[in-house]
Amino acid sequence: MQIAPKLDAMTDTTAPAVIRPAEIAAYLAARMCHDFISPASAIASGLDLLDDPSAQDMREEAMGLIASSSKKLADLLSFCRVAFGASASAETFDARELEKLAQGAFSHMRAGLAWAVDVPAVTKPAARTLLNLAQMGGAALPTGGLATVRAVQEGESIVIAVEAVGARARLRPEVLAGLQGHALGEGMHGNWVQAYYVHLFVADAGGRVFADVQDERVVFAATVPA
Repeated sequence: MQIAPKLDAMTDTTAPAVIRPAEIAAYLAARMCHDFISPASAIASGLDLLDDPSAQDMREEAMGLIASSSKKLADLLSFCRVAFGASASAETFDARELEKLAQGAFSHMRAGLAWAVDVPAVTKPAARTLLNLAQMGGAALPTGGLATVRAVQEGESIVIAVEAVGARARLRPEVLAGLQGHALGEGMHGNWVQAYYVHLFVADAGGRVFADVQDERVVFAATVPA
C-alpha cells in the first residue's frame, strides 16, 4: 500500500550536522516552554480576575478562561510527554492512545486532523515520529486545512505519511533544514529544533524521514523499524 509519494522522489534528510546535545536540549526546553507559557499565563490572568473585587462581573469569563487554558496546558503536556520525553518505561504505544494525544493537540490548532493509522501498536521511535510529524503538519497549515496521518506496516518497517492540505500551506526553511540534519542558519529555533529532533531519533532508530512541498500541500514521510 503506497501512502505517500515515492520516498526517493522526496527531499532526503540524511545530511549530518555536529551539534552539541546540551544545545539541542536547551532548544527543546525553550520550545516546550514557549508552548506552555501561553495557557499558563492565561490561567494566572483568570485567577487574578477572580481575586479582583472590582472585576466580579467578569467571574464567568474568568472561569471560562481558566477552564479552556487548563485543558490546553494538560493536552500539550500529555502530548509532549510522548513526543519529546521518555514517557516512563513504555517501549510500545497503542495507536488509539496516540490518536487521542494528537487530537488533543489539534483541538488548539486551526487545522483539522484525520487519523488513518492502520497498525494497532507501534514502537517508541514510530510513536514519536507519528506525533511530531502530525504536529508539524498542523503547523504547516497556519490558516487552517486538514492534516491526514497515515501509517502502515510494510515488511519490517512502519511507513508513515502526514499530508497537510490547505490554503497557504507552507514548509518553513528551518523545518526543512532540521529534517535534513542541518544546523539552523536563519529562522525560528522552535520550528527548527523539533524537525532536527525528528531527524536525530529517526536516524538513530535506523529509519529515514522526508519532506515535500507543492502548491497548498506539504507532505512529511518516514520509515522506521517496526
